Amino acid sequence: MTRFIAVATLLLPFATACGPTPNSNVADPADEGVRIAKNHIIVDTHIDVPYRLQEKPADVSVALDSGDFDYPRAAAGGLNVAFMSIYTPADLEELGESFEVAESLIDMVNDLVATSPDKFAIALNPADVQQQFEAGLISLPLGMENGSPIDGDLDKLRYFYGRGIRYITLTHGKSNHISDSSYDDNKRWQGLSEFGVAVVKEMNRLGIMVDISHVSDEAFWQVIRLTDVPLIASHSSARHFTPGFERNMSDEMIKALAKNGGVIMINFGSAFLTAEAEAYSTARWAAEDEWKLDKPELSDSEVSEQHNAIWAEEHGPFPYADISDVLDHIDHVVKLVGVAHVGIGSDFDGVGDSLPVGLQDVAAYPNLVKGLLARGYSEAEIRKILGENLLRTWSAVEKHATAGS
Repeated sequence: MTRFIAVATLLLPFATACGPTPNSNVADPADEGVRIAKNHIIVDTHIDVPYRLQEKPADVSVALDSGDFDYPRAAAGGLNVAFMSIYTPADLEELGESFEVAESLIDMVNDLVATSPDKFAIALNPADVQQQFEAGLISLPLGMENGSPIDGDLDKLRYFYGRGIRYITLTHGKSNHISDSSYDDNKRWQGLSEFGVAVVKEMNRLGIMVDISHVSDEAFWQVIRLTDVPLIASHSSARHFTPGFERNMSDEMIKALAKNGGVIMINFGSAFLTAEAEAYSTARWAAEDEWKLDKPELSDSEVSEQHNAIWAEEHGPFPYADISDVLDHIDHVVKLVGVAHVGIGSDFDGVGDSLPVGLQDVAAYPNLVKGLLARGYSEAEIRKILGENLLRTWSAVEKHATAGS
């Protein structure tokens, strides 16, 4: 949520590390886009279905005319692994309600699987993913967005591992008891808290991927020095295109993440993709914070929907990115560090009405594949971007935990 198979590690040739190589022998990219999407594992590390359904209940096992995710559209798009975001808003930590909300969202995903076992399955590791892919099921691993529900208690961290949490975004829109946030001017810890250091170490030991999306720059550099395993950025993009936007990763951070063996999963939200959309969104969000103060009866989604309409009337329409901007971010990462360190973290159902033209719901992954083909990526390279890179990282985290048990 943003306001705003075990796979072997492959050695990349120098040409691949410097960008995709021309591919003149590809068939019709549209047809190939569908074929590749349907025949290879697609992993999307950040989909905010649970929180969306908490606000507006719906049956995502059937076709819907709302939201970004449902089973028919996911199947049409070739999505195989949809990390369900167990998101707790930053304000809940002070209220002491984060644990309860996280519990309810995990229960919701489990209930979805229990009522649609022919469509969905919980995945706890890459082996589950492979087995469920072969069985024609969509895997629903769990990622916790905001470590607030840990409540300063490592036993709760272990508890959430037992409930299926396989990555944790250390913080969210405000600095919490674990880490400073990229969105918060109050850098209370100058990176990680003392407890945050213990959390990262215990996540390494348990086999929970450490997600550095949302953390401050200082926290990122502390985590990269601290971790014994590869990291992920579950839904971030390249700061190169949005200068000054700390929520995205700088080139230096991307290089360090790649050296660590990790993966940056590109966020599809327009504000993450272009400077124009980021500036528009930042101004709108600041105004929204003020506007909603006297409207406690509105849900988060209602606040955004109503205020967005008012803002557009006064300031013009939102400057949507398009699929070429997503491809630009992928190209940038590939040129920096090679194709082994980039993937997909769409933020579907988490970025509201700000998705780029051509990538507006989970049926659209073939469009991304088509674009990658048109830019000269080979099928082997595309497989890495779609899922192999993330599965390699997840496998490394799991192997380290197994070795240390």
